[in-house]
Amino acid sequence: MAKATIIPIGPQHAAFLEPLNVRLTLDEETVVGAELNQGYNHRGMEYALSLDHKKSQYLAERVCGICSFHHSSAYCQGMEMIYGIEVPERAKLIRTIMMECQRLTSHLLALGHIAESVGYENLFMQCFREREYVMMLVNRLSGNRVHYSMNVVGGVKRDLTPEAVKDVQDTMDQLRPRLEELHRIFGRDSTLSKRTKGVGKLSRQEAWEWGTVGPVSRASGIPQDIRQDGFAAYSMLKFSPVVREEGDSYARMMVRMDECLRSVDIIEQCLPLLTDGPVALQVKGHPSGEAFSRVEAPRGELMYYIRGKGTLALERIKLRTPALMNVAAILSMMPGCQLADVPTITVSVDPCICCTDR
Repeated sequence: MAKATIIPIGPQHAAFLEPLNVRLTLDEETVVGAELNQGYNHRGMEYALSLDHKKSQYLAERVCGICSFHHSSAYCQGMEMIYGIEVPERAKLIRTIMMECQRLTSHLLALGHIAESVGYENLFMQCFREREYVMMLVNRLSGNRVHYSMNVVGGVKRDLTPEAVKDVQDTMDQLRPRLEELHRIFGRDSTLSKRTKGVGKLSRQEAWEWGTVGPVSRASGIPQDIRQDGFAAYSMLKFSPVVREEGDSYARMMVRMDECLRSVDIIEQCLPLLTDGPVALQVKGHPSGEAFSRVEAPRGELMYYIRGKGTLALERIKLRTPALMNVAAILSMMPGCQLADVPTITVSVDPCICCTDR
């Protein structure tokens, strides 16, 4: 055996959108060990979120730009539990539509990033072209492309007009065949298959032991999807989790591709259910009590724990992001792979260091 070589990947690397460092031990071109270093991007968000509960919903959206509406929804949902109020049905449906739109933008970004990591620039641009349809839609619905700022404690502050509902349906009608074409490319392209199939395998047992969530766990055969618990309007809809058994980079890629089509289905189910009614309830007073809130963000289960003491400042707020659970699992995926596969494996878990370090 040749002498082992130790090299760093990151924190600044072309494949990483944010600072992340993996210290690799190599036997020639084969990875035999890996260490993960993170914490380059700590922002003290939990402390800041506790300072003013009236402003915290806006700050919660800024924990992460790719799943901002899910952070806002998890925070508002927890506060609504403390206040003991039930959000109007129309507001629940609007939240669900916006969450699925954001899932589309997040997954298409991740899929484009995977294509880019193997040098498939054309496919990267195709993913972002389809993503732009959804970005322009949410901009028309909310007035914003990234941080929608639609949630308030008690519902949403922007309703969907009949014209907006038609806009959503028209966009989904245009988007579906485009996503189906992308699905055919991701599923059959020989370049992607050779670079992702059998690469970065994570068994069901390993996925369970590392506590992975979202597409990473479902790609390893764990059928867990918090949407089935029925938060927002998901209890009114019919869908099943997208699950694959291979546990490799290809499976994680295809779970996200399948979930894009599933999101279109969910949005189209919501539209006929939008009956007339209020979209928000008025909430007064400062929160007193505690709540534990969960939503299914694009990367998986997002948790918020909130405790209020009847004052402007919250006594405690704690959040656990899905990226925190998924990123660490790359340490089980890398041993035995080739050095050239390290960026693809890392990207296949869709790491978000803003969420991880917050």
